[in-house]
Amino acid sequence: MRVLLIEDEVRLSANVSMALRDGPGYAVDCVADGVSGADLATGGCYDLIILDLMLPALDGLSVLKKIRLRGDRTPVLILTAVSDTHSTINLLNAGADDYLSKPFDLGELIARSKALVRRGKGAAHPMLTVSDVEVNTLEQTVRRSGQEIALSPMEYRILEYLMYRPRAVVSKRELLEHLYDYTWEHHSNVIEAHISNLRKKLDAVTQQPSIETLRGRGYRLALPLQEYP
Repeated sequence: MRVLLIEDEVRLSANVSMALRDGPGYAVDCVADGVSGADLATGGCYDLIILDLMLPALDGLSVLKKIRLRGDRTPVLILTAVSDTHSTINLLNAGADDYLSKPFDLGELIARSKALVRRGKGAAHPMLTVSDVEVNTLEQTVRRSGQEIALSPMEYRILEYLMYRPRAVVSKRELLEHLYDYTWEHHSNVIEAHISNLRKKLDAVTQQPSIETLRGRGYRLALPLQEYP
């Protein structure tokens, strides 16, 4: 998944972005002021926005309001040094989905980030199941017909994204936008290779097709539609 981190504390931004990349394997775009953050959020290709309240140029609450006024429903996790009840109510009323008071534990931030991403995709449970394929988003493990399958980090991220949208045709551009940071255009020639390797590993278990390619449109899970949960 792709995360926008809007945080002006350089060390904190580096620690958070590293934790999100090394833990759940998210692609992270980092900006240090509210104006740049609001502009980047306009693209609408993020699965989560992590937003500091005290920002230069434009404060976090104003950024949040601008995002919600556009009708953008991307989950927003607020980082704040203020923890009084009145401030919390204002944040939630303005459209925040969750908040963390500074200082916070990076493990808790990762857990809350994962929960917000799942909620944003309409999946309340960390186990994603489509037909005979199971993806445990906490352990980042994959099974088909009960057999565990070893995937590379990018193969896993592609499958997880497709599992969140089991009926949808997902374009190559959409995968690139959600699985890489803003340098995604540099990786545009590798998606086909990752899809091919992922398909081979999944299909080797049962010899049944798992992912179909729709020429000029993208990719879709080829698992039996009637067995979708």
